Amino acid sequence: MTTTLNLDELADERLSARDKGLPARAIGLTVREFLDSDPRIGEFWTPLIALDDEAMRSNLAVMAEWSSARGLELMPHGKTTMAPALWQRQLDIGCTGITLATMGQVRTARSFGLQSIMLANSAVDARSLRYLAAELADPEFRFTCWVDSVATIDAMERALNGVELAQKVNVLVELGQEGGRTGARTIDGATDVARRAAASDVLRLAGVGGYEGSLGHDRSAHSMDAVRRYLERQVELHEALGELYDDSDIMVTAGGSAYFDVVADVYASAMPGDERTHWTLRSGAYITHDDGFYRGISPLDEAGTDVQNPLRSAMRGIARVVSRPEPGLALIDAGKRDFPFDEGLPIPRAHAAELGQPWRPLTGATITAMNDQHSYLALPKGSEAQDAAIGDVIALGLSHPCTAFDKWHYLPVVESAESDRVVDLVRTFF
Repeated sequence: MTTTLNLDELADERLSARDKGLPARAIGLTVREFLDSDPRIGEFWTPLIALDDEAMRSNLAVMAEWSSARGLELMPHGKTTMAPALWQRQLDIGCTGITLATMGQVRTARSFGLQSIMLANSAVDARSLRYLAAELADPEFRFTCWVDSVATIDAMERALNGVELAQKVNVLVELGQEGGRTGARTIDGATDVARRAAASDVLRLAGVGGYEGSLGHDRSAHSMDAVRRYLERQVELHEALGELYDDSDIMVTAGGSAYFDVVADVYASAMPGDERTHWTLRSGAYITHDDGFYRGISPLDEAGTDVQNPLRSAMRGIARVVSRPEPGLALIDAGKRDFPFDEGLPIPRAHAAELGQPWRPLTGATITAMNDQHSYLALPKGSEAQDAAIGDVIALGLSHPCTAFDKWHYLPVVESAESDRVVDLVRTFF
């Protein structure tokens, strides 16, 4: 059954002058009142990030169909957006839950009524574990977290000692790799952790977890081989733990937004005959995709081979030219405080004389550097916008959704890339 999150309170929130980018007339209105007034993107202030409703709907359908066709469940990483309204879209199309990264994020999600959560991390803080114990009194709440050492289990048991638990805490043994991020470094070490979890009075061994994305940063043969070898070790660990599992359902999970095709391929070899294991992807960035890192690495980008239904970029930055200090250079009113920059600088895509007016393609221009509140837009001779005037607006492709959403309290959603009509305001909780 699909979880319906408690989103009504978001529609009743009053908009404020403290929320950057909003039109002046929105101040004092509730979100519902503002959206009922037929807002247009041309009313908003720059800088801005706008989301594309049509593209997001397409991306949701593409990923749901792709994972379902391969027998995979999807628990997308909600920390990408920290936007309950977007989580609801993912749940509505068949995702079995939402993955989060911190217990603070878990508490936020529970405040909206989310019933199925994977914490792709360890939980060892006594305060948050006591909070979790109280939440587990809800028989409908399904929670799983990760452990990668006996010391982690010891810390959890100490924190939960004497605390009433309505149900044991499900834990996945995390397998890592030498030089990588978290996770037991060897299969033998991970098996020792699993034995300890299976013997615990407060924990339940529920499967195997891990993250392959830190092993590569491109689709070179070296990166792909490293990812594949890691996933094969993960399946080997899962099979080695068979006698330690109880009779309830278990989970094996991997899959960021870069190598989920390799995850599907490796998992497919182990899935036949294993009916009680939930083989689960955690890809999260697909909902908006991007114009940078994921465009270059995702197996479902339109640039990929034989991709019939590609993911589409569903977010764009919008900034205004505020200075033309020398020929070939414009400064725009957005920087690191507004747009992501850790996985590539923004990419100029289009320009217009004003927000709400038709966009004209922009080629040849580049963002060469970013400050806190400015970006340097190089406009070489021959660029369509070489004569961009102060006050003109620039649309930019962005790279890495995970560091885009956290910079905004509200993000307007336009009907489509060609439309000026705002159909939603997405509220984030970072």
